[in-house]
Amino acid sequence: MNANSTAVVIGAMLISPLMGPILGVGMSIAINDIDTLRKSLINLATMIVLSLLTAFLFFWLFPLSEETSELLGRTRPDIRDVLIAFFGGLALIIARTKKGTIASVIFGVAIATALMPPLCTAGYGLAEGNFQYFGGAMYLFTINTIFIALATFLVLKILRFPMLKYANSKRRRSISRIATLLAVVVMVPAVWTFLNVLTESKYKRDYKNFLKNEIEPNPSLWLQRESMDMDARTISLYFNGELAEATITDLENELKDYENIQNFDLKISGNKNRSSDKIIELYDKATIDLEQKEYVISGLREEIETLKNNIKSLNDQLENKSKNTDNILYASVAKDAKIKFSDLEYFGYAKMLESTDFIKVDTVTVVSLKWNTKLNDSLRKIKENEIKTWLSGKLKAERILILKEK
Repeated sequence: MNANSTAVVIGAMLISPLMGPILGVGMSIAINDIDTLRKSLINLATMIVLSLLTAFLFFWLFPLSEETSELLGRTRPDIRDVLIAFFGGLALIIARTKKGTIASVIFGVAIATALMPPLCTAGYGLAEGNFQYFGGAMYLFTINTIFIALATFLVLKILRFPMLKYANSKRRRSISRIATLLAVVVMVPAVWTFLNVLTESKYKRDYKNFLKNEIEPNPSLWLQRESMDMDARTISLYFNGELAEATITDLENELKDYENIQNFDLKISGNKNRSSDKIIELYDKATIDLEQKEYVISGLREEIETLKNNIKSLNDQLENKSKNTDNILYASVAKDAKIKFSDLEYFGYAKMLESTDFIKVDTVTVVSLKWNTKLNDSLRKIKENEIKTWLSGKLKAERILILKEK
């Protein structure tokens, strides 16, 4: 969720240690198993605390934490989350009551109901000190937990799972009353949550339609920001520029066409400092700034071209200097070679790259010689060895290859 990766979040949903304890709560209430209920509640509380603690420590210690869409998507539950939790719980408990593999159902429900992401978001809210995010995420987790347990309870009651029998009739009646009370405790918040979230969803739907149909199509209305307070039953709209009284009256009348928010108070504010003249002034200033930036960019381009030309000129000078140095060195070596070996009629040398394993590259000095034809072969061989030794010291070359000119 911190990396905002949907694929990673979906994979992490499968690592859910919470589904079993929640099903255990619903089942134990349905069959009056107080021992299983106690164990399930202990396991559920332990997993919740560990999950919250892990998420809190991560977001508190990790240096890169920001409000990603994966985190923000778990802070405002709506009616769809209630339906997903309830029908996901139905699918899971029905699959549990049948024989055979239910792995695909478990995976599907784990991904659909997503118990771990809300707890991770709640840990993020705690680490950042944002209790609005913490409350919203825990609200979503509570919805998922209650409705999965409720679905489990209802299915087991419909299927008439046998009630756990106790030898002590007094204990049996006591546990039966406790189970009934817990069932009511689970169902009452579930009904209240469903109605509350349904009402909020209706408010949001009409509010979005009001903005989309009445404000966005009007080119004369420049909406800067907006908000809706469902508790105070108010809608606040902030516009750029002044709004005429007739426009404000029209918006108030149009709000009455939306059934769920028609009784909300509409608070409209206009920014008097942002008149049309002010906007034109700001536009002209932005245009001037843009032209100045273009001048700067043009100047930088000219400087870059000048630097390129200078670099090219320097490279040419270095290349010419290198050639002149090579010519001077050759002339000196050739002159000394003729003085030292008078029978030498032709002399040339160059650097050559070679490789025997086609991986490592070595440098070898190739020397081309032509001797006087009157010089016999044995003497020529001696002189070649002498010139090879002499050139090795003169040219500081480790390897010298002698080529004979015909």
